Amino acid sequence: MLLFKRMKLVFCAAGLALLWVASALSAPRLTMPETAFDFGYVPQNATVSHVFWLYSTGDDTLKILSIKTG
Repeated sequence: MLLFKRMKLVFCAAGLALLWVASALSAPRLTMPETAFDFGYVPQNATVSHVFWLYSTGDDTLKILSIKTG
């Protein structure tokens, strides 16, 4: 009887782990290869810009609902 309870616990834990992995694989994911950029010396009143590339690398649709600059 004790062996049956242990086997049941192991199967439940394995099932939960499988569900967790499956949900993590299908989640949308944002990848930013470059998260910071150093402009170096910039003269006063100069205008500078830089492009950051964002990639959707997850298996589901990625929705960007809000962007906050820092």
